[in-house]
Amino acid sequence: MHRVNHTKQPFFMKEPKYKRILLKLSGESLSTKDEVIDPVILGQYAAEIKKVHDLGVEVAIVIGGGNIFRGASAAKAGIDRVQGDYMGMLATVINGMAVQASLEKQGLYTRMMTALKVEAVCEPFIRRRAIRHLEKGRIVIFGAGTGNPYFTTDSTASLRAIEIEADVVLKGTRVDGVYTADPEKDPTATRFTQLSFSDAIQKGLKIMDTTAFTLCQENNLPIIVFDMNKSGNLAELVSGADVGTLIS
Repeated sequence: MHRVNHTKQPFFMKEPKYKRILLKLSGESLSTKDEVIDPVILGQYAAEIKKVHDLGVEVAIVIGGGNIFRGASAAKAGIDRVQGDYMGMLATVINGMAVQASLEKQGLYTRMMTALKVEAVCEPFIRRRAIRHLEKGRIVIFGAGTGNPYFTTDSTASLRAIEIEADVVLKGTRVDGVYTADPEKDPTATRFTQLSFSDAIQKGLKIMDTTAFTLCQENNLPIIVFDMNKSGNLAELVSGADVGTLIS
């Protein structure tokens, strides 16, 4: 006699809600006081991404370069802003290569594609090729921003997500969503479960820059801000759990 298993499955065992995601990570998230790129954090992130990939989700990644160099602060060092932004783009390539190596250590197949030509270590970004890599189950890492100064990696994440027809942009942070104030400084801060793009812009919430929000708003692409450092969060999120703050 066939028995039906009524045991409730955890979220990470369910059919994923999203088929293709764009994961946005900050460069600072990879660093500690002692390490510019911390191998322990790299390993943790790779393990979390593997859980999602094992569910059959197609994963693309954009990572910032702020742990190495931030173009916007170049003027303080006497460096022209445009030159500084290109230096920041190269910093994202270094971080992307570190993430790539860590993912491959987990046995995952990856491709790194950049907006600037760095042919010795990665492919130039070609939209159709990126989509084909994702369809073949490869994790695609996008580096060097948009290839243009004055654009942040948040804007890059929104743009690439639209180009590859991702279902959602997932912004991994150190906190579990968007708050009325910085929860690390203000204990009375409360978390939003959901926000509209207009509200996020009007409230001046420093989650992503206005260009990134506008791109997503005009293309009806939702953003979810969540805590990347909590084990299992990413897998639960893509499986439909109420994790983080949804901006749509």
